[in-house]
Amino acid sequence: MLTAEIIAIGSELLTPDRADTNSLWLTEKLNAIGIEVKLKTIVGDDDARLEETIKDALRRSRVVITTGGLGPTEDDITRKIAARAMSRRLVLNEEVLEALREKFMRWGRKMPEINTRQAMIIEGAEVLENPHGSAPGMYLEHEGRAVILLPGPPREMRPMYETHISERLKAKAGDVRVARRVLRVSGLGESAVDERIAPVYTQYKNPQTTILFNRSEIEIHLTAQGKSEQEAELLLDGLAGQIEERLGDAIFAFRGEQMEEIVGLRLAVNGFTIAVAESCTGGLIAERLTEVPGSSAYFMEGVVSYSNDAKVRLLGVPSDLIAEYGAVSAPVAEAMAEGVRERAGTDFGLSVTGIAGPGGGTEDKPVGLVYIALSDDAHTEHRKLLLPGDRQLIRWRASQAALDLLRRRLI
Repeated sequence: MLTAEIIAIGSELLTPDRADTNSLWLTEKLNAIGIEVKLKTIVGDDDARLEETIKDALRRSRVVITTGGLGPTEDDITRKIAARAMSRRLVLNEEVLEALREKFMRWGRKMPEINTRQAMIIEGAEVLENPHGSAPGMYLEHEGRAVILLPGPPREMRPMYETHISERLKAKAGDVRVARRVLRVSGLGESAVDERIAPVYTQYKNPQTTILFNRSEIEIHLTAQGKSEQEAELLLDGLAGQIEERLGDAIFAFRGEQMEEIVGLRLAVNGFTIAVAESCTGGLIAERLTEVPGSSAYFMEGVVSYSNDAKVRLLGVPSDLIAEYGAVSAPVAEAMAEGVRERAGTDFGLSVTGIAGPGGGTEDKPVGLVYIALSDDAHTEHRKLLLPGDRQLIRWRASQAALDLLRRRLI
């Protein structure tokens, strides 16, 4: 299988303020045509480090892609260093220079002399046109390796890859195609998931299986290789079906969908409506549900009843119930779910109340204690949770648990 490396260039990518999204996008595109990304590297604007990185990549991989560092300023060093790493000259390309001047004229500006650097092309490289910016890309073959230099801005990099690179790399990859799938699991820990499905997935070298834990759920990543995309997808279908038999309704997504997408689809298909009442999550459940296009068909309203007074005034929770049990309790959670459902006139009412921290916890009611409740016209149920994590994680995990309670009811 053809292997690739991606080198993201720019000192700004080593700061907390900027993320390298290009590598993620390129990895998805390369995987889809049967090229496996073995390494991603972020390098600052440092001549020696970048030269070392490019030379190492050329020794290891058949495809080397760089992003960034093709601008006109002194710290845009990719052209110079890539040429040095391959012992090639930089040559001024008069056609590229003239095209740059014309481009600036169309923009109503005179081209600064500094932009002449962008017309310096590595000897033997093919110029990749950039209609979305000033920096042209380059493609060249070097000692059996494909070397590709792409600009850093995604709005320039992505069209350049799709227009000039995708098809030629697909031809290089041959008849190997890769398909990936993400199964999402709720209500089980990582070890419990592995214990159930290991007897199945360990029988296969193709597809390959990886189990990951994120902030509120388990992800099962499946990767299959085939002579065609259809063949690879069929391999995934077979293994995913066996995993479903082992995990049942703990699996809520088979193609990486988020919980709110799955819940929204089930509500929409059945013609049900919902309203939510939130305390410690502060509107997070409503936000997640309304992130899904078309959610206006089933999401009617949300109430953030953060204070006790709001619970009484907006939801009709009896004040003596709060006095007796406290705001963070099963009876209050159920009263919130019933109150929001009755007032909104929806099929379901979903509520959450808890202590997200870092303060506010007691010995009887520690930080992380959360009650969720779900009400319909037949009955009301609740769940008591003790959630680990900081304030952000507790709120997110509470929202996930609430949506999962609704999903299981809809099943």
